[in-house]
Amino acid sequence: MASERPNFPKRAIVTAGMPYGNKGLHFGHMGGVFIPADAYARFLRDRLGKENVIFVSGTDCYGSPIMEGYRKGIETGELDGTIEEYVARNHERQAAALNAYEVSLDLYAGSGLPPAKDRHVAMTDRIIRRLYRNGWVERRSTAQFYDPEAHTFLNGRQVLGHCPVQGCKSEKAYADECDLGHQFEPSDLIAPVSTLTGCTPELRPVDNWYFKLPEFAGFIGEWVVAQESADGIRPVVTQTVREFLLPPMIYLKNEIEGQYHSVAGEMPPHVFLPAEKGKASFVLRFDNLDDRDAAREVLGAHAMRYRTGKALVPFRLTGNIAWSVPAPRLDGEDLLTVWCWPESLWAPISFTDTVLARDAMAGGTRYASDDWHDWWCRDDAHTYQFIGQDNLYFYGVAQTALWGALQDGEPTLATTGDDLRQSTLVANHHILFLGTKASSSGKVKPPMAEELLDHYTPEQLRAHWLALGLDQRSVSFMPKVYDPKTADNPKAADPALKEGTLLTNVFNRLARSCFYKAQEICTGKLPAGTPSDAARAASDESALKYERLMHAFEFTGVMTLVDEFIRGANKRWTTRMRDASALSGDARRAVETTCLVDAFYELRTAAVLVHPIAPLGCEKIREYLRLDEGMWSWDHLFETLDEAVTRAGEKPGEHLLKELPPRTDFFEKHPSQYE
Repeated sequence: MASERPNFPKRAIVTAGMPYGNKGLHFGHMGGVFIPADAYARFLRDRLGKENVIFVSGTDCYGSPIMEGYRKGIETGELDGTIEEYVARNHERQAAALNAYEVSLDLYAGSGLPPAKDRHVAMTDRIIRRLYRNGWVERRSTAQFYDPEAHTFLNGRQVLGHCPVQGCKSEKAYADECDLGHQFEPSDLIAPVSTLTGCTPELRPVDNWYFKLPEFAGFIGEWVVAQESADGIRPVVTQTVREFLLPPMIYLKNEIEGQYHSVAGEMPPHVFLPAEKGKASFVLRFDNLDDRDAAREVLGAHAMRYRTGKALVPFRLTGNIAWSVPAPRLDGEDLLTVWCWPESLWAPISFTDTVLARDAMAGGTRYASDDWHDWWCRDDAHTYQFIGQDNLYFYGVAQTALWGALQDGEPTLATTGDDLRQSTLVANHHILFLGTKASSSGKVKPPMAEELLDHYTPEQLRAHWLALGLDQRSVSFMPKVYDPKTADNPKAADPALKEGTLLTNVFNRLARSCFYKAQEICTGKLPAGTPSDAARAASDESALKYERLMHAFEFTGVMTLVDEFIRGANKRWTTRMRDASALSGDARRAVETTCLVDAFYELRTAAVLVHPIAPLGCEKIREYLRLDEGMWSWDHLFETLDEAVTRAGEKPGEHLLKELPPRTDFFEKHPSQYE
């Protein structure tokens, strides 16, 4: 049995993608990223020991969406104060929502806010200087949009156009990326418009530092191959990253093929690929970006419209917006700031450093090590990063290469010493809303996370979101109270309550049955005895399968297993108690007691398995069992309750349970759900 169990690291970091500091959290942030991350972090604390797990995330305080939101708020009079105060208010709102959903972060920081700000500035300076020392950054003059009417350079979100990447379905593209995460050169943006004045902006040259990302194509390819054979890596991760490893390509409409052939000789060497059956475009494939860009100039000179394919392009590190992390001066250039995406990739390291420094100041007793290197740079530690699929370019492509570039010598996956270890990326597909992709900047506005708590409990939503199956496909969140098709139909079921019903009905019933029967026949004490082979097999086999599913991040499978186990335990209780009711006297008492021993064993197992999913209700079960926090430890999961109370210094049969009042719920419904 032990040989079949998966391997876990000695220490673990869990992170969740960082939301921008220009608004609160909507349901997609919570259900698509934070709840899965929290469930896994809670499981790891139970599995590895809470001193061996750090769960961090935070507000991404910088970036053009924040600057644009602040500018508009000041312009309309909706905001006052500084941009830092604006971000701090949104950060506090985000943190409050996370607390309301029982998300157990060790630190929810802000990259531009105390206590992490200074450590993040220092980490940024350290990393960029090391990239420069290792020869992986270059100064490049590139085009940036300039508004000639406003007489100012525009940040990324102050330019809107159409994404030039072939096949992209984004409805909104900015200066050098679309809202689906595709990167491109500003000169490729189709039909750009300044959001400041509505004019067509000009492109003017600016100097910035860029990371030589295209030179890491082979390294990223090796990483993809390794990921494809690793446990628990979702196909969306490797498939998405592979798309950026294709040769540079240009797509042209079939109707201008004749025009292309007339100018093909002016272009660098390339391969012409006729349009595939049913496709509207033919393809030009190039050996490198320089050749592709030279071809773009030829096409532009002849007024031929085209789209580019996904490819590795130099990854911008710096910019010129004031609200950002200051960039180190590497070569006597003017003062620059760091683009928000690179620094957000190493922000979790800064946050880890902040957590450990805080712990050291308090006596250094909470975590296994107070050195962030022991968490990010050691073979016995590992990092799990929960993100949405839109961010896979940054975490799967750019971060993978950056971590390699920080190594001294030739980048390799066989890291040693203080080299950063590559993370496991746990990427979810889109969580839709009522069948449509919802976006706070789009036509369909998603409900904010705190608004949902007017209709559902956090544990009902946590259970539902974990069961959605976002690891395999985009899935729609269909809360009845928001669905105009069913909201006013009292007979219509609420899809959002499907999994919560397991907690509020079946699990409640099992737990109450155990405590009330113990109060009736055992004077409120935990009955002594060894559970039956059948009860132990059902519990232990479910726990081991659960462990494998968690190791592979298969949360839908976890929810199915938990449902089957709790319903099975409840059914076994009902059947055996019905059999006991046909008896009388000592015979009946004996059957009821052995049934109770089995049921408490299964209840303890169920509580441990559900603990990462619905922590408050499970903590209430532990409270009434009067067991210490060792109950959650997987080191003790397979021991009997007699062994548990003996370990606590008590004699089996004498452990007094907390008295459970009549009609007590461990998992409560929302007040609005009671008739």
